[in-house]
Parts: sequence; structure tokens; C-alpha cells
Amino acid sequence: MTILKEFREFAVKGNAIDMAVGIIVGGAFGKIVSSLVGDVIMPPIGRLLGGIDFTSLFVNLTSTHYETLAEAQKAGAATLNYGKFIQSTVDFVIIAFAVFLMVKGINAAKRKEEAQPQPEPAPPPEIVLLSEIRDLLKKR
Repeated sequence: MTILKEFREFAVKGNAIDMAVGIIVGGAFGKIVSSLVGDVIMPPIGRLLGGIDFTSLFVNLTSTHYETLAEAQKAGAATLNYGKFIQSTVDFVIIAFAVFLMVKGINAAKRKEEAQPQPEPAPPPEIVLLSEIRDLLKKR
């Protein structure tokens, strides 16, 4: 089997397509969560903590003093950007919690579906035919 044929079989399988859709939606969801954290959640927290903008928190690893992270980065100074790390950590926690809720909902739906009694499968046609023959023979 050629590699191209194997790849085509893989690419058109439902799981691969579902995975691709999940990755695309996940990327968009990540942007939404980043905006939620950066634009909605962190500003009030920063305000409560005295007007701190978490994304601008940094430690300058050079001997030159810079007022802002943007100045240090423009100058090419080595910085430890712990404010961005805090923001990314909050992003992660929110995304992880959302995924947890989604998986919990899916698992609950699966358990509910499994709890319902499954209809007994119909017997194969051979068995039905043999049963009919048996019943006819009993009548004679």
C-alpha cells in the first residue's frame, strides 16, 4: 500500500476529521479565553491590587533600568516576564475547567445512555427459519 493511499484513508476517517475540527475550535476557544482573562478578569483584579497590569510585570536581568516591559523589549534587554506567566496560568486554569465541565457532561450523557435498557437484537434469519420449521413439525 502506498503512503499516499494510507494517508488518504487516514485523512478521510471520521476520527481524523473530528480531531481537526476539535483543534480548530479549540484554537478559537483559547483566543476567547485569553480575551476573557486579559480584558475582563485581570483588569478588575489588578485594580483591586492597586492598579497593577499583570502583563507588564517583569524582572530586568540587565544592569540598565527600564520603566516598562515594552522599553526593555525594544532595547533587547533580557527580562523575566512573570506577569505574562501569571496571565497564561489563569488562562490555563479557565480552559482546563471548561474542558473538565465538557468531559463531565459527556460522561454523564454516556452513563445515562448506558443505563437505558438496550433492545434485544433480532435473531439471524437462519434461526427464524429453523424456528418456523420446528413449529410446523410440532403441528403435524
